[in-house]
Amino acid sequence: MLLHLDTDLGGNPDDACALAMLLGWPDLELAAITTVLDPGGRRAGCVDHVLGLAGRDEVEVVAGAAMSSTVRESADLADRDTRHWPPDLEARPASAGAALDCLERSIARGAVVAAIGPLTNLAALELLRPGALSGAEVVVMGGWVDPPAPGKPAWGPARDFNIQWDTRAASTVFAAAGTLTLVTLPGTLSAHLTDAELPALRALGHLGELLAQQGKARAEDAGMTELRRAHAGLPDDLVNFHFDPVTCAVAAGWTKVRSELTRLSPVLENDVLRFRRDAAGRQVRVITDVDGVAFADVWFTAVKEAARARGSRSARPTARSSAPTRRR
Repeated sequence: MLLHLDTDLGGNPDDACALAMLLGWPDLELAAITTVLDPGGRRAGCVDHVLGLAGRDEVEVVAGAAMSSTVRESADLADRDTRHWPPDLEARPASAGAALDCLERSIARGAVVAAIGPLTNLAALELLRPGALSGAEVVVMGGWVDPPAPGKPAWGPARDFNIQWDTRAASTVFAAAGTLTLVTLPGTLSAHLTDAELPALRALGHLGELLAQQGKARAEDAGMTELRRAHAGLPDDLVNFHFDPVTCAVAAGWTKVRSELTRLSPVLENDVLRFRRDAAGRQVRVITDVDGVAFADVWFTAVKEAARARGSRSARPTARSSAPTRRR
């Protein structure tokens, strides 16, 4: 299948985990990658680095919108944090409109669009080129419908970053996308990166080491130890949530999720956008839960394949490793 990735890679490392997985996903071709909330192409530089570690320099990367169309701001990047990225990382700026051209080409080729950042690029495409999304299959990381299950963090829709950071864009894409899937944040809370997985991840070489290193830094900054202690439904060695990898797996056709087809309408209250069930709304596929154990296996297998392919292209041996045992 053909997939276009629209990402804000360079902040939460689950974007890098998603990209690494896609690079090793069977029978999948990456049409191109566009970045969002990307001042001066800094996020595109991060994407380029991940592609280089996997030996996939042929994938087109185009920097997109620099800021949200709602709050008129960008978002924090970790590209200058040496716990996440090398100090000599180079930005990859692009000309105005280049990302929209790239998205339009991918949609014309029939690519599924996996949107794992704010929807600013997609909304700009629709607003500037009306009807551009009408034939597109769009899979979004975000879209608040139901609260988390018991034992999980009692977050509300304000936590739904991709949607809240650009609510105008989210509303535009919600109305315009030909086919829409919302991979909700509560629906992904059973998919985790854990400490138990890090040794096998590091054994994969430079790509796995980057993901492990970024995960540990994220765990420290986001207080994952305290979070898992407070919630019985989380693993006792939580490093991060696989929000974006689950979304990309769904876009790639992975089926071990719980989903429903329902009709939704957007509701904006106090600048927070959520979606409510409404018989008069549009039809949307909503992902409400995921088989976390099965996902850990499929994610690691794909990342391992991406790292192995890099080793075979460069004629360098890679460490042998198997999928780690998950524990709670």
